[in-house]
Amino acid sequence: MDSILKQIQVVLVETSHSGNIGSAARAMKTMGLSQLRLVNPLQPIDEQAIALSAGAKDVLEQAQTFATFDEAIADCQLVVGSSARLRHLQSTLVNPRKGGEIVMTQAQQGKIAVVFGRERVGLTNDELLKCHYHLNVPTNPEYGSLNLAMAVQLICYEIRNAYLELENLQKIEKKQPLVEYPTAQSLEYFFQHTEKVYRALGFIKNDAMMPKIRRLYQRTHLETTELNILRGMLSAIENHRNK
Repeated sequence: MDSILKQIQVVLVETSHSGNIGSAARAMKTMGLSQLRLVNPLQPIDEQAIALSAGAKDVLEQAQTFATFDEAIADCQLVVGSSARLRHLQSTLVNPRKGGEIVMTQAQQGKIAVVFGRERVGLTNDELLKCHYHLNVPTNPEYGSLNLAMAVQLICYEIRNAYLELENLQKIEKKQPLVEYPTAQSLEYFFQHTEKVYRALGFIKNDAMMPKIRRLYQRTHLETTELNILRGMLSAIENHRNK
């Protein structure tokens, strides 16, 4: 069962302060999570980060650093983003409890990225579009301020609860054969292929259409076999036009 938790990658995007990285590592370890990924941190892991990790130094020592968001999520089959501004993403919005269940179910099948944005501005619209689901903590509408470590702790707690439920009920043995899902990198290739073909056909005439197509496919959470069918259809269209 512990190997399932190692499938869950906590991704921190462009953190401003090293202490926040240490505090997030502490929050992770208390809930049994150990896989930390950093995207272009503005400050490296230093003594302050180690001090605030309070015994989670091992999480910091094995943390991976990536130059871009795309590189950090490339090998993940499911990407879940945490953000406070989600009015335009209602169809993929889940609360932390539901998010924990989704993460734990999918972790049986491959790597999961649970993404936290910049302290001040969160995730960009482009980064949010690359997430299958969007987590929003239902805070007090009059004062919803959460620091990064608080948000990591809350969401990791719900993942932990879902993990314990899965363990207690021994759901793994009762599951049907697992479904394979494509990585974020495979999906990105598909979206690039889709845009190329649709522009050639004249269907896409402006930049506003492709984000809507992305949301449509992300919402369905394509299986690998389904993605292969769609890629085959795109190739067939290209071959037909070239004849």
